[in-house]
Amino acid sequence: MTTDGSERVDDVPANAAVLTPRGFAIGKRVFDVLFCLLLLPILIAVGVILLILNSAYNPGPVLFMQPRMGRNCIPFMAYKFRTMTPSSRRRRANDPLEDDRITGLGAALRQSRLDELPQIINVLRGEMSLIGPRPDCYDHAVTFLNDVPGYKERHVVLPGISGFAQTEIGYVEGIAATARKVEADLHYIANRSFRFEMWIVWRTLVTVISRTGR
Repeated sequence: MTTDGSERVDDVPANAAVLTPRGFAIGKRVFDVLFCLLLLPILIAVGVILLILNSAYNPGPVLFMQPRMGRNCIPFMAYKFRTMTPSSRRRRANDPLEDDRITGLGAALRQSRLDELPQIINVLRGEMSLIGPRPDCYDHAVTFLNDVPGYKERHVVLPGISGFAQTEIGYVEGIAATARKVEADLHYIANRSFRFEMWIVWRTLVTVISRTGR
């Protein structure tokens, strides 16, 4: 426990996986696919609703697509429901989040985490997992590779829609905060197990229900 009452990365217990690494990977993939197939009807329903609402409350395309750094530092196109007004300005890796561009409908999508729902397509395509290190924008990630120790090593596994760093640290800005996120990601990678994965799922549900984070 830190002086401000928050949990340290190494305060959270995580048992080593009982299965072999290959067995764990197979079981994790099967769970990812089955869970995402169950979520597909929700994705379709939310997409249809947004098609209707966007013209009045969030003009523009329903989906936002962005190159992100995936496993082994290979780029892939991540999908989200768009929550911000379009911008042609290229942002630097240490720029703060442009809150003024988040629309009213977009804010509701972010608080409910429904904006992340299209990433189940990335999971089904094998580009992401439900749980893993959160993938950064590719251009930003290239900068972090040079500036943040351990950043390359966090890409030895598939990135996740949610992860240990997301539930325990949340959204970060800047090099120093990104280094803390990397520490949490490496802790997750070193201690992966089904028990740890389910603990992160529970922590994710708590975050969604409490409508905290951004």
